[in-house]
Amino acid sequence: MQIFLDETGQISKHKDSKYFIIGTFTTGDPRRVQKQFLGWRQKKFPRKIRYLSEVKFSDTGLDDTLRLKTMKFISNLDVRIRYSFIKLNNISSDYDSKDGIKAGHLYTDMVSKTLESYLPISDKSFRVFCDTRNLKGLTSSEFKSIVTSIIRSQLDPKSIIQIERLDSTTNINIQIADWICGALDRYYNNKKFGNDFFAILKNNLLGEGLELFKKNRTNQKIQL
Repeated sequence: MQIFLDETGQISKHKDSKYFIIGTFTTGDPRRVQKQFLGWRQKKFPRKIRYLSEVKFSDTGLDDTLRLKTMKFISNLDVRIRYSFIKLNNISSDYDSKDGIKAGHLYTDMVSKTLESYLPISDKSFRVFCDTRNLKGLTSSEFKSIVTSIIRSQLDPKSIIQIERLDSTTNINIQIADWICGALDRYYNNKKFGNDFFAILKNNLLGEGLELFKKNRTNQKIQL
């Protein structure tokens, strides 16, 4: 199994956005999906940006009509999505420190819990490719070690586990994960066309969005 992961938002209780979201997807043929998305981008995106190494969901060279069409195209690919999210005001005090929130530890725990939602599996390999981000308080090797340890405990001892942090400009499928995150961000943060973006992705979701730190609030997971 190969999983591609990205995130949207900043881990802080004082940001304009209400939610931090991690979005992932898996597919039976990563190379085919990558080729199809790249072909769409080079054919449909404005000439000034279509050949850039990366065009993010938030790129100012795009309008929402094209974003919606692109998300519809992605939804028709072989992508199966799982995601997690937190309401920033609900972050557990366990992550507080004198310097603020332990953002690296929180991110690592969210990644681990999101990946656990794919388990159990019969595959003998579990490979994860995620975008690089500042792991405030952790090194890259510590991040990989923590996630690997959690996943390994739930897999066959002979399984191959690979956790890679890559520059998204070098991996088209991580860029697709960015688009998935962008659409979820529009929905959860009540931004323009948020309901439309979520409706496009709904049939690609493997399950409910995993919300952490609900603090006894009404269950806000989306019922499929």
